[in-house]
Amino acid sequence: MSLDEIVAITKQMGLQIKWFKKTPLAVLQEMGVGESHVVTSFFDPPSTIYINQIMKNQPQRLKYNLAVHIGHTVLHDKDGLKNVLVTGRNEISPLQAKNAKIQSSGMDAQDILFAWRDFECSFFAGALLCPKVPFRQMLDRNGYEINTAQLAGVSESVTMRRMTAASPYPHWHYFDAYAPGKLKAIYRGNGIPLPWGNMSMVEDPCQHWSVFRKISEPSTGTSAQISILNVGDEPRIYACESIKVQDLAGNSHVLCSGIDLNPAIDAQGKDALSIAADLRQACVTKGGSSQIPRSIKKDLMSVAKILNINWVERGIDNDARLICSRGAVCPRKPSCYQQCERA
Repeated sequence: MSLDEIVAITKQMGLQIKWFKKTPLAVLQEMGVGESHVVTSFFDPPSTIYINQIMKNQPQRLKYNLAVHIGHTVLHDKDGLKNVLVTGRNEISPLQAKNAKIQSSGMDAQDILFAWRDFECSFFAGALLCPKVPFRQMLDRNGYEINTAQLAGVSESVTMRRMTAASPYPHWHYFDAYAPGKLKAIYRGNGIPLPWGNMSMVEDPCQHWSVFRKISEPSTGTSAQISILNVGDEPRIYACESIKVQDLAGNSHVLCSGIDLNPAIDAQGKDALSIAADLRQACVTKGGSSQIPRSIKKDLMSVAKILNINWVERGIDNDARLICSRGAVCPRKPSCYQQCERA
C-alpha cells in the first residue's frame, strides 16, 4: 500500500495527523525515555496522531507508524491511552516505564495485557501493509530475499516479521536484537531456544549465533548461516538470514529470520535427526564448524529448492556452525568458554 492510501485510511477512521519537532515533556516523562530514544509518534485521545517531523523523510517507517495507530483504533477503539511509539536501544512500553521504579520479580496482569495489545497492533500493521496472499506471491517470486522490502515499500523489519506469517511453511523464528543482549522482538514459531535472556542478561551467551556475530562484526549486507542446535536431546538444523540496520536514533541492531529445516527434511522422506546428528559430528570433529558433507548438502539443497528460500541455499554454501542455547552446554570440543570446561 502507498503512503497516500494509508493516510486516506487514517482520515476515514476519523483520525487527524499533526506534526511535532520536539516531543512534549509529558510524553517523555510518561515513557521515561533517554537520549538513545526517539519518539516517532503518539496517539492523543480522542482522535489525534502526532508524528515526529523526522518521519517525513522516512516514508516506509511513517506508513508503519500510521498502520499501528490504525490498528489501535480498530482493535481497541481509541481506548484513551497515548499509544506512544518509540525507537531506540532499549525500547519500552508506557507501562514498563511506569513500573521501572518498582522492584518486582514478575509481571502483573496489566503488563501482559499491554504487551499483548502492542503485539496485536504491530501484527495488524504488518497485515495491512503486506496482505498475506499478494505478499506471499511477492516473496515466492523473489525467493524470500530481504530486499523484497523495497518492492513492498516497507522496512526490512516489517518484511522479515511478515515472512513468518505469510509463508506456508510454519517453522519460523525471528529476532530483533540490540547489543549487548537486548531482544526488542521475538517470534519462535519453531520453538527455538533463546540465545540469551530477554528480561535479564545471561553470563555465558553462545557467540556463534548469527545474530550475535552480526552485531559484533562491522559487516554490511546480509549473511546466511546453517546452524546445528540441540533442542532437548535432539539435534536440529536451522537456516537463517541476518542483516544489520540502524534505527532513527542511530543505534545499530540486527534483524534475523530463520527456519527449522528438520520438518522439511522429514517431509521429503529423509531421517532428519540422523542427518542432523551426522552434521553435528562433522562440526565437532572440525572444532565447531565445518563444510557441509556432500551427501548432506544434497539433501539440504533439495529442501531449499522446494521451500524456494534463496538464503537457505547460500547458507548451505557456507560452513555449518554448532550453536548452543547457553555456553554452559557448549557442544564444541574444546568448548568455547572456560566455565564450560569446568561444568
